[in-house]
Amino acid sequence: MFIILTGLNHKTAPVDIREKCAFSSNQLTETYRELMHNDVLHGAVVLVTCNRTEIYATAQQVSPGLGVLEKVLQQHSGIPKQGFAQHIYQHFSYHAIGHLFSVTSGLDSMILGEQQILGQIKEAYHGAVDAGASNSILNILFQTALHVGKTVRAETGINKYPVSVSSAAVELCREIFDSLAERKVLVVGAGETSELVVKHLMASGVQSVIVSNRSYDRAEEMAGIFNGSALHFDEMPGALEHADIVISCTSAPHFVIRNDNSRKALLQRNGREIVLIDIAVPRDIDPVIKEIENVYLYDIDDLQNVVERNYKERLKAAHNARDIIERETGRFSEKFAVLALVPIIKSLKEHAETIQHDELKKALNRLGGISDREKEIVASLAHGIINKLLHAPFAKLREKAVDDQGNLYADVVRDLFELDIDIREYNDHAYFKSWNTGE
Repeated sequence: MFIILTGLNHKTAPVDIREKCAFSSNQLTETYRELMHNDVLHGAVVLVTCNRTEIYATAQQVSPGLGVLEKVLQQHSGIPKQGFAQHIYQHFSYHAIGHLFSVTSGLDSMILGEQQILGQIKEAYHGAVDAGASNSILNILFQTALHVGKTVRAETGINKYPVSVSSAAVELCREIFDSLAERKVLVVGAGETSELVVKHLMASGVQSVIVSNRSYDRAEEMAGIFNGSALHFDEMPGALEHADIVISCTSAPHFVIRNDNSRKALLQRNGREIVLIDIAVPRDIDPVIKEIENVYLYDIDDLQNVVERNYKERLKAAHNARDIIERETGRFSEKFAVLALVPIIKSLKEHAETIQHDELKKALNRLGGISDREKEIVASLAHGIINKLLHAPFAKLREKAVDDQGNLYADVVRDLFELDIDIREYNDHAYFKSWNTGE
């Protein structure tokens, strides 16, 4: 049994291709139905995010399995077959497992080390379980992958370094204030960027928000989102006396917070610290303002410097994360390879025991009236021969399970002894009940 993967992401396909490969809830239901009615596959999990669509599955043969996954994804997208293959990647066994572990760890994301992917993978996995599409192998794979993702973040701290402008703004505020819980925020401009920064600030404890915008209606609309209050634009400079954090991002072609309209309010703060974050280009805040005592002014370049500094830290953490992923991929692959041979070993043993039973019965009938003691000796002899014959093949199967020849040896044994193995044997929880995923 192989773990296989077909997918595409922001590295292999532009957004117009990725959006064609996304699935709505109804489409996903139909796709699971299609996947499960295909005799080549024996379980599937579909992962869909803004930046990727991937299908993980189990199959007895790699090439036919990958062919089915590519066909399903290509037909769903409506992209011509000849142009589709250049956008996808396909992996199996070790590389499929390692890829998933990298995804859950945030190393394959557009934003290195991002946290959101963990929740998205967990949701995709549970969706496959609810659809009856997953199986024991995929259950263990995804549970282990989620555990690896958490381990990477805990051991490397890769997600502790903000790499977005909005989170960098929060980091700069934290450098001035020990706590943001009681701080008052004044937002100048009511665009999407300002809104995102305020969301990050509120997630860090800020509770009081005042929004000032040239369009008072828009100021009221944004203030309503944060349960704050709106302020007429001409009253904005006076609000600097009481605000602790100012986020400014307007489309004005000139400074809106200037020395002549704001200095008085800033001086009336009596030395209380204030952080002004100017995200606008052209800038909203006159740089001369920062000459006032305890006024800390940061512009978009300052924020970008924080982002770049933190990104370098994430790169260092990613290096350590790859060591963890390689270690865990090796562990999982080894253990899975051995357990996946259980049905072969079980079937071969049952086959041998059936032969032993039939031949022993014939032999005892021919021997006629021998004593119970003699029957035990003959039975013991037959049992010993079978065990000695099977010992070496079983040992070799376990040995080869950990390298690329494991499945080849399993197929040879199945063909040589004409073993009839029900595919459900591979998905029986009994074979995997001792597996500890860490979840």
